Amino acid sequence: MKNFLRFSVLLIILFSLSNCKKNKTDVLYDRKYVKEIKAARKDAVFYLAQNFAPGGTFAIAKEGKIIYSEGIGLASEDLEVPVTRNTKFRIGQVSELFTNLIYQKMVENGTLHPDSVVQHYYPDFPEKQFSLPVHHLVDHTSGIREPQGEESDWRGLNVTMQAGIENFKADSLEFPPGMYLVPNMYNYNLLGVIMEKVTEKKFPVLLKDYITDTLNLENTLIDNPFAYIKGRSDFYDHNFIAQVVHATTRDMRFRAPSEGLLSNAEDLVKFGNALLYSDFFSEEIKARLFESVLLFNDIPSNMANGWILMEDREGRKIYGRSGTVTGGGAALLVYPEEKLVVACAINLGSFSNDYPIFNMARHFLPQAEEQPKDEKAKDSVTPDEN
Repeated sequence: MKNFLRFSVLLIILFSLSNCKKNKTDVLYDRKYVKEIKAARKDAVFYLAQNFAPGGTFAIAKEGKIIYSEGIGLASEDLEVPVTRNTKFRIGQVSELFTNLIYQKMVENGTLHPDSVVQHYYPDFPEKQFSLPVHHLVDHTSGIREPQGEESDWRGLNVTMQAGIENFKADSLEFPPGMYLVPNMYNYNLLGVIMEKVTEKKFPVLLKDYITDTLNLENTLIDNPFAYIKGRSDFYDHNFIAQVVHATTRDMRFRAPSEGLLSNAEDLVKFGNALLYSDFFSEEIKARLFESVLLFNDIPSNMANGWILMEDREGRKIYGRSGTVTGGGAALLVYPEEKLVVACAINLGSFSNDYPIFNMARHFLPQAEEQPKDEKAKDSVTPDEN
């Protein structure tokens, strides 16, 4: 009954949207795009209603300017606290994009070298049957095995990043590095440990020094269940009969580099804008970020530096990433040639990465036409294995 009532309320909101004026929601919008924003907003509200998600943030930027940002729904159902534009959510594997840019800056300033083996920076990591250069961690082509059983949702508390890689560091590689692309959290968790070793700084400090302070991302940080974090949402999940319930406690700090960050749609859009416009990232870094790597038999990967590389039916380039973890998820899209960035973050763990960002983006794209239902392909920013 509770889910039915929530669904009914959100549908009432959806079909009563006659303008984008600020009433009970926290919304920023550009009147120049009011028609498109209203359409995108309906997509966002319908997504929350359809999935019984308590709340989320949604944001869009065009030509370097944020033209829409809004918090919709509830950050806490128990306390009836509404979501605002500054509410913080778990963003899952989208965290990799931040870790990767720290790596890119370290390569640029000579702190890390892509072709150096892992043991050069982290001598405690055992030698493997194949040499393992650092850049294979970045590309998800390392050959490190995927998490097994409960490892992907480990419930340990106060686990350090270095202790977190004990699960796999003694295991052999499953294939020679560079042969296949197999995304898993162990690659970026190990990369985070290497960053800490070489700089003698903790990962939260590196995140602030290299990314969040510089780009003024005030709502992006590492989740810590034992710390007070202003504006952090409650977290929700589905139980075994698909009811929305409070998510069980998780300490995400040991996997902060891969999927342990908090953020929101507005910060994600600022991050995407920085890749298009900020002088903080050199042209060399910007060009390198979206270069596909060659795998076995010279097959180009569909993933580069944590980003999924795509094209739509009109041939437009798209860079994106989505993620979901216990209690939340997020997605980010960048259309580089159209200078369009779209993001969302919600407080419900999902069975899939089917977020509404593609639907929201289409209202701002030139010559975007509705595809026939029998021809429409499902868009995704979830990495495929090559």
